[in-house]
Amino acid sequence: MRRNDRTVKAPLTVAAIAAGLLLTPAVAGAQTYPEPREPGKIAPKPRGPFKTHTVCKKKKRCDFRSIHKAVNAAKAGDKIAVRRGVYREAVTISGRKKRYLRIIGDRRHPRRVVLDGRNKKQNGFFVNGADEITIAGFMTRNYRANGFFVVNNVGYTLTDLVAAKSGVYGVYAFNSKGGEMSDSEAYYHSDAGFYIGQTPQQSNPVRSIVRNVSSWGNPIGFSATNMRYVTITRSRFFNNGLGIVPNALDSERFPPAEDNVVTDNDVFWNNFNFHQGAPFKPKETGVVPLVPIGTGILLLGGRGHQVEGNRVFGNYLVGVAAVESILVQDTPEARTLRNNRVTGNDFGLGGEDRNGMDLAYDGNGTGNCWGPNSGVQVTLPADAAMFPACPFDGANAFNSDAQGRLFGFAGANALNGWVRHPHKPRAGVKPLEVYKR
Repeated sequence: MRRNDRTVKAPLTVAAIAAGLLLTPAVAGAQTYPEPREPGKIAPKPRGPFKTHTVCKKKKRCDFRSIHKAVNAAKAGDKIAVRRGVYREAVTISGRKKRYLRIIGDRRHPRRVVLDGRNKKQNGFFVNGADEITIAGFMTRNYRANGFFVVNNVGYTLTDLVAAKSGVYGVYAFNSKGGEMSDSEAYYHSDAGFYIGQTPQQSNPVRSIVRNVSSWGNPIGFSATNMRYVTITRSRFFNNGLGIVPNALDSERFPPAEDNVVTDNDVFWNNFNFHQGAPFKPKETGVVPLVPIGTGILLLGGRGHQVEGNRVFGNYLVGVAAVESILVQDTPEARTLRNNRVTGNDFGLGGEDRNGMDLAYDGNGTGNCWGPNSGVQVTLPADAAMFPACPFDGANAFNSDAQGRLFGFAGANALNGWVRHPHKPRAGVKPLEVYKR
């Protein structure tokens, strides 16, 4: 390991950062959310017989000409088959009577079945308390809030989707248990491409899976406030301001984030300075303005995370960082980093596309361990003793200077710590640092 001697200009104080981040809750946006409730046990499977309802744009060629009318007519367990076209509507699926509903577009070509909000409607698909819902084969674009939004559910499958240009999140699950997000893409959202948050604590956890997704062109690739029991795997988070951030906030229930697995992902080139130009209106309050641009993975508080077997490269600030969550005020015990493992990761693409720093840690908490990892050359702080190898169950060595420097990277100040360099070319992907129309 070698020393990182770059200086940070005008670091923000802890109090200033906390005040700025607490201005707006993580679920903020121009929308009305249902009251979160305990999702409870999964609703029983419905009994058939089931019907298939068809939706298309042409008269007398199908059962319905709008998706929401088909949903209103459908009973639990039915299928809604939506043919190609552009549907200018918002679809709500709510309650036990719509459980196990399957809404299927074109799974091979989701861009051929489009929901367009025209920047007027709130959500493309909005699911509230309809357990084991399946939505597959659609593209959403231009919604004021979210492309696909599930809340208060036990079980959901969101697959073969494309979410583009919405006001908050692309694919979003909140206060739910046991879902799947897979084979999907999200880009150009003003907050995060994918989001799972406020997962209820469970004695027998129902795990959620995020698999084979791509998130790019967002301030945050995957945001995870108070998320738990989630595995993110075989996915790509690139060309965002920040790749993946499990975090703890008081603005949602059940802090902190815990017991998540981030494994076998490509996390690279997260250097998108959306402050200098973006296809969306950048947020001026809340978490997003203080994203440390140039970061691959950030653990902002949290317990029992496993960050293993990922390929992390070309992030100008830092590959993987961990820092106490100063944003948690109501439950101070939830601020602390505990029993997190960062091991078996490959940093810097074999030296061909280095991170500015590979690892950064303020030493907060207990039982946090780091490695072995390959390709690590630059750490903050430089002291190798700050990064004990796994397994490790003792107290970590808090370093106030390292914490101050990490907090000093908030927002555009992160660029003061960047180490820019040419990237090794990657098929089908171009670096995005400043958006140009």
